[in-house]
Amino acid sequence: MLRILLGLPPRAELGEMQDAVDAMQCVLHQLQSRISKGHDPEHIWRKHEVWTKGLIVSLDELEQSVFLSGHFADRVRKTYQEEMSQQENANYHRHIYFYKNGFIRVFSILDKLGTLMNDLFELHTERAKAHFSFFTVLRQFRYLGVHLALMDKLNTLKEQYNEPLRHLRKWRNIEIHYMNMEMQDDLSQRDQTLDGKIKLEDIQERQKDLELGYRMACETLQASFEYIELMLRNKYHR
Repeated sequence: MLRILLGLPPRAELGEMQDAVDAMQCVLHQLQSRISKGHDPEHIWRKHEVWTKGLIVSLDELEQSVFLSGHFADRVRKTYQEEMSQQENANYHRHIYFYKNGFIRVFSILDKLGTLMNDLFELHTERAKAHFSFFTVLRQFRYLGVHLALMDKLNTLKEQYNEPLRHLRKWRNIEIHYMNMEMQDDLSQRDQTLDGKIKLEDIQERQKDLELGYRMACETLQASFEYIELMLRNKYHR
């Protein structure tokens, strides 16, 4: 959608998100099969169906934000904002907008997945922490000693992408709890310079962090929904 608004060709294929979407579609098929057979009097499967569809939409929105963040980052050439033309400055702020949108969505998707797994697996994580995150759910797996094969896969992904996630979490926390991340960056720069010129952060390095965070979200969704699909198939189709 956003590509078309900017006059860019629509996404030709799903790319990195393809395997994750395929896994979620398989779970949707399982859930819809249960619902169509009238096996959902309390609408539990319907709720999980809606949440799964929501995750597919959220992943699509994340991919668009990551793409456009990179699209505008590639159009920023100057090292100092004061040296930018009006057009380049506009591209810089468009990059910042989609970059922030992207890193917020990375953690939003993970937390939505955590909410789904908590409910589906009846982990009751909310008893330990009322406002829990995806990472709290991972710890709950270990605490309860359940679904350890899935826990191991997800923890491996968490460790594999630890550094970019740490960077993204830092900027997410600044953006949400303190001030705009780019203003925080300017403040840090002014503390270190005498001439008042603000050197831009390493835009391409931050873009790389966002792309890795997106990849982690894709792989985490894929691993989780492949496990869920197998669990549902074994439970209801023996």
